[in-house]
Amino acid sequence: MIKALQRVFALLLAVIGLALALGGARLLLLGGSAYYVVTGLLLAASAILLWRGQKSGLYLYGAILIGTLAWAIWEAGFDAWALMPRLGLLLALGAWLLLPLARRGLTPRAVDPLPARRARGAPLLLIGSAALAVVAGGALHRADSTLQADPIYQAGTRPARSAADTPSASRADTGEWLHYGGNPGGTRFSPATQITTANVRELQVAWTYRTGPSPPGYVTFEATPLKVGNALYLCTGYNDVIALDADSGRELWRHRTQVNRADVFAFTCRGVGYYRVPGATGACAERIYTNTVDARLIALDAHDGAPCVDFGDHGEVSLLTGMGEVIRGYYYVTSAPTVVHGRIVLGGWVTDGQYWGEPSGVIRAFDAATGRLAWAFDMGRPDRQGEPPPGEQYTRATPNSWAPMSADEELGLVYAPTGNATPDYYGAQRRSFDDQYSSSVVALDAQTGRVRWSFQTVHHDIWDYDVASQPTLVDLPTAQGVRKALLQPTKRGEVFVLDRTTGEPIMPVEERPVPQSGAAASERLSKTQPYSVGMPSFRGPDLTERSMWGLTPLDQLWCRIRFREARYGGPLTPIGQQWTLMFPGFFGGHNWGGVTVDPDRHIMVATSNRMANYDRLLTREEVAARGLKARRPGSTEFVGGAVPQENTPYGADVHVFFSPLEVPCQQPPYGFLSAVDLLTGELVWHQPLGTTQDIGPLGMRLGLKLPFGPPSAGGAITTGSGLTFVAASQDAYLRAFDTGSGRLLWEGRLPAGGQATPMTYTSASGRQMVVIAAGGMGSFKTRMGDYVVAFALPGTPR
Repeated sequence: MIKALQRVFALLLAVIGLALALGGARLLLLGGSAYYVVTGLLLAASAILLWRGQKSGLYLYGAILIGTLAWAIWEAGFDAWALMPRLGLLLALGAWLLLPLARRGLTPRAVDPLPARRARGAPLLLIGSAALAVVAGGALHRADSTLQADPIYQAGTRPARSAADTPSASRADTGEWLHYGGNPGGTRFSPATQITTANVRELQVAWTYRTGPSPPGYVTFEATPLKVGNALYLCTGYNDVIALDADSGRELWRHRTQVNRADVFAFTCRGVGYYRVPGATGACAERIYTNTVDARLIALDAHDGAPCVDFGDHGEVSLLTGMGEVIRGYYYVTSAPTVVHGRIVLGGWVTDGQYWGEPSGVIRAFDAATGRLAWAFDMGRPDRQGEPPPGEQYTRATPNSWAPMSADEELGLVYAPTGNATPDYYGAQRRSFDDQYSSSVVALDAQTGRVRWSFQTVHHDIWDYDVASQPTLVDLPTAQGVRKALLQPTKRGEVFVLDRTTGEPIMPVEERPVPQSGAAASERLSKTQPYSVGMPSFRGPDLTERSMWGLTPLDQLWCRIRFREARYGGPLTPIGQQWTLMFPGFFGGHNWGGVTVDPDRHIMVATSNRMANYDRLLTREEVAARGLKARRPGSTEFVGGAVPQENTPYGADVHVFFSPLEVPCQQPPYGFLSAVDLLTGELVWHQPLGTTQDIGPLGMRLGLKLPFGPPSAGGAITTGSGLTFVAASQDAYLRAFDTGSGRLLWEGRLPAGGQATPMTYTSASGRQMVVIAAGGMGSFKTRMGDYVVAFALPGTPR
């Protein structure tokens, strides 16, 4: 029995060794590290010796382990997660060899007779061979071993200090949260001070509300509620609008929009809009607006949820008017409508990657009282602010604006973040106006829709670097006086700081050369791209072979091979017909979670991600062979991954750079929470966000709560008492941090993933609440749910 176990172990060791040797040979031929092929051969040799019952197999394995330890520390330092795939499996196998059972019966010399002197020298020879092999592997790998500078530190750092040491200015707290971003400028800041850095640890669940079962399909619950009076207003992913009592969470009313769910790829609603009609009394004097996944704009009475019959057609406006032919599911709005100067302004989400000629990305404003079209910004017809005449339509395939917008009531401007023109990964067919406004922030006159200015974050975007984050408006004191600033986070991880009056940069922006080779022959590329050099960049250090990761040396080797096989010349490497690494990937950097700003301490707090994509273009023959076709009514194709990009020469295969174990191929952490001093651009603190508690390989949840920094989706808020609240991470927690120092002060368990942005308010009873939608996110493999959870301090203030 013992002999059989020993041979099973030897066989397992041989299989691992041969896998490492074969994969390592491939890696070496690609110009990568020699460690894997050398170690694989030595492991196979150790397995043979152990199979034959020779104790020298133990000595050789010990030498391999010692050499690997030296190599791992030399290559990865003392980062525990970086060391895990390099050492974890070998240490686990070594633990078996320490057992008396594993060593019983092993002979100190070979079965075949050898001279005693040679037998005694064999272990030393093997140890020396292993050490030399490791040194040789390290020498070959030295070219890839230089530490890459992290651009998060490019603008410098300043010491972090507790928010309690920098008290907030005295601001009137209305107790409200009237806009998706807290205020029209999207700062996501509340002056509330009841919950402080001293008492936040006492927070507990005040109430929980459940929206009810979701319809079939991909449904997310990413809503940030509004708080008006003593009512909360929120939408479900399938556009039901719900009003709750702000003190108790009791449902006040629910409007079921009865959306047409046919052919909708993803059911998402991130928020609703609010407006009080000037001088109005009675029904619909106060209104809640929602935009639906079947392309309607709906106005409801804030007091009872009844449709406002004087708005549009009995409370509804079709968003398909003037759009021409729109295939079901190709156009709808997922972000909260922006209400400014009596106008409801919205853009729209257009299905990615299907064909050139998809619906228009027109941005429109509707009268908040009547629902009549006030103006339209059609990039292809900027001279025409009204509806297209009969027989015409808004210009198709223009960049769309699906992310949350912001507004400055005083300047009379609305700020629209735009995506790139469809399809995402090929742009030779784009027109001059597409290239002018894609992946930009565009300032529009709130009364007329005319462009005041625009700033482009990516020129001729072929990376799906939509501007996904809400522009954040702040006033910055300078030596020359207060500057009206706009912060624009991007998927690239660049945060541009602009004058929101003129669009000129406040923090320096440089045009830098970017890679030009490897794109499709018919593609045209911008020779330079803008970089925000006066702020930290959240894109992460450039990828290298040694930054590839895995749970074991086997999947780490797979990731290293894939890295070497791909084209990668740093940020903005153009996609081509060879596999191409895109870093950051399409999720960012920054996404719809955006940033929050404490305007008293002048600190910006941001969630961000560092995850790569692995992409390539597909010829039309490859597209046909895979059966890729644009979505049509009744289609079940997933929007993402491989896409057809019809009416262009190429399709595209686009996915996150995962290992076979469904973990990212690059070294963790992936999700971060960071703070920046907006007066200087210096980094205040920067740390991973979240733990391993609700994640694991192949979609499993291991339940081990270890600091890790998994990917995140959602944003943060700040308060006058110096607190930052955020969930977002793949583990189901809402957390409170000291805004000034980044110290974790409290965390509350959520019943499902918190892939949403929280909000806070003071209720009629005087109690400050922190509320978040906990609904999970299927693409993040977080626990799904239908919860709205409110946290508060114990007791009810008088």
